[in-house]
Amino acid sequence: MTSTSTPPGLTRFNALEEAAALAALHEVCTCTAWARRLLAARPCAAPEDLYAASDAAMAELTAAELGEAMAGHPPIGRPKPGDPASAREQRGMVGAPEGLRAEMLELNLAYQEKFGHVFLICATGRTGEQMRDAVKERLGNAPQQEREIVRTELGKINRIRLARLVEEDA
Repeated sequence: MTSTSTPPGLTRFNALEEAAALAALHEVCTCTAWARRLLAARPCAAPEDLYAASDAAMAELTAAELGEAMAGHPPIGRPKPGDPASAREQRGMVGAPEGLRAEMLELNLAYQEKFGHVFLICATGRTGEQMRDAVKERLGNAPQQEREIVRTELGKINRIRLARLVEEDA
């Protein structure tokens, strides 16, 4: 019997075969090492247990694994076609004035040239202007400082996506 305090999505996630659970986690974060660490944490009694496992896994990622996680994210202002999570998270850029969209493209390119990867921010709830201001500010960071900011932002994104995974109904 399922506890009424356990969200149905978490019960379902705990019961998934390994390959299906890995596929579900890959939708959250494209880093295989992160997903395998979360698989090892199953079963989770509460969503907070899964979030804590995610945070711990994110903290342990090597530079290469962090790169793998970042590679799954499109540039701000250009969500992946057919990817509802990406489109939902970048809603703040939808309907942004053309000038802001052009400026964001230019800033994304400058950021990518400097750091070697896409500008990554937890865009959920942020306006286009807030994202633009963040990339402008972060362009001044040292590479190691920026990598740790990206790690934090990825952790926030993963928590939001995990919440959707474990709280959704069948």
